[in-house]
Amino acid sequence: MAASLVPAAASIHTSQQPQLKQKSSGEQQWMGRFSPNKKLNHLKYFKARVTMSSMNNSRSVEIPRQWYNLVADLQIKPPPPLHPKTLQPVQPQDFSPLFPDELIKQEASTERFIEIPDEVVDIYSLWRPTPLIRAKRLEKLLGTPARIYYKYEGVSPAGSHKPNTAVPQVWYNAQQGVKKIVTETGAGQWGSSLAFACGLFDIDCEVWQVRASYDQKPYRKLMMQTWGAKVHPSPSNITNTGRNILAMDPLSPGSLGIAISEAVEIAAANEDTKYCLGSVLNHVLLHQTVIGEECIKQMEAIGETPDVIIGCTGGGSNFAGLAFPFIREKLKGKINPLIRAVEPTACPSLTKGVYAYDYGDTAGMTPLMKMHTLGHDFIPDPIHSGGLRYHGMAPLISHIYELGFMEAVAIPQIECFKGAIQFARTEGLIPAPEPTHAIAAAVREALHCKETGESKVILLAMCGHGHFDLPAYEKYLQGTMVDLSFSDERAQASLANVPLVA
Repeated sequence: MAASLVPAAASIHTSQQPQLKQKSSGEQQWMGRFSPNKKLNHLKYFKARVTMSSMNNSRSVEIPRQWYNLVADLQIKPPPPLHPKTLQPVQPQDFSPLFPDELIKQEASTERFIEIPDEVVDIYSLWRPTPLIRAKRLEKLLGTPARIYYKYEGVSPAGSHKPNTAVPQVWYNAQQGVKKIVTETGAGQWGSSLAFACGLFDIDCEVWQVRASYDQKPYRKLMMQTWGAKVHPSPSNITNTGRNILAMDPLSPGSLGIAISEAVEIAAANEDTKYCLGSVLNHVLLHQTVIGEECIKQMEAIGETPDVIIGCTGGGSNFAGLAFPFIREKLKGKINPLIRAVEPTACPSLTKGVYAYDYGDTAGMTPLMKMHTLGHDFIPDPIHSGGLRYHGMAPLISHIYELGFMEAVAIPQIECFKGAIQFARTEGLIPAPEPTHAIAAAVREALHCKETGESKVILLAMCGHGHFDLPAYEKYLQGTMVDLSFSDERAQASLANVPLVA
């Protein structure tokens, strides 16, 4: 993503500091907590917030003060991203047109722990620590001896795990004086989280939302707009990438790969603009590890150890956030859980893709990343889990999958929504379509335990609520939902365009 990789490079001076808009005195007092320059005495405030947070069968824990970097504990390091022209490992300066300096450092870091800035922890305290809840009523419905726990990230302002990385990404951009941030979003969880974070730091936010989700989920668009973001359906007529796609297919449902290309194109052409990504990259997965770090302490507090850890995967950030700290403990020999990723059958990058160097976007503007991929121009069918419609898997997750640290399964959406209805009618929470995949896999595991009599501890990642996804539930309840298929023919055609890298 250097000047040679994208149309133009931006030069951002680290001495520039963001300025908040003028607020009323009451607003200034409230917003002052989020100033990137203000040093806060927030220990007392944190303790109050932690005490207020509740968990079923578990005592409160402190908000993590460090992110965990799994790369540090891997004997075999993941392959580096490559410059698409030279096929040599990219250098830090290659990323500077799109990312602030500190995020570039985190992307390539091999340090085991990275300190979370105080101001970021302060904002985390609005919703963290998140609850760990035992799904006793679901267990009873299934008649299983297994114990099912879920780590619930839907209590964040945006209703998902995405603010865990949106807040620090925007904070680092604010520190570098960035005035505008652009991004893509599938279901809208990431776009709304970034809009929320940008609003805290008075940074303009522009979002390209995948057309299929833009049409299916209008209230996600309204959330983004409420927090001040400008939202476009993708593909759009605003960018060269979008116009080219629409020329080939005026009714294109879009994809995350296309939306990434559109956002990157705008960021690369404007010096005051940077790009933020909601999944896939190492620094994004790093920020999400607050989930697993909290969960380890919560499970220790109730005397439980997970036998099976389950999370849905599209780009992989919520799965990594829960699983990576547990993998660290597994590498130490302290625990030995089975770790399972669950993906949609219509977009099965882990179970049907190839492990190869490929672009992270459709237009081929990004560096080449070694990952499980269905091909960068593969456009999945418009399933309701818009956040899982990505052609590739995070390189770090792909790497540990190759090393055998985890397994993967693909589940069709009707089975996923069946599990979601069971969950909603017993536990009360309406899941987002994405974590319904984790629920369906947990139900499978719990029913297997019913057959074998095993009392396993099943831990799943409940990455967000589905309050803005009710049209999908309506289709399921009316019996009109269909299982969209994975096309081997389309995938093979897409995979034929994957760059040949030794």
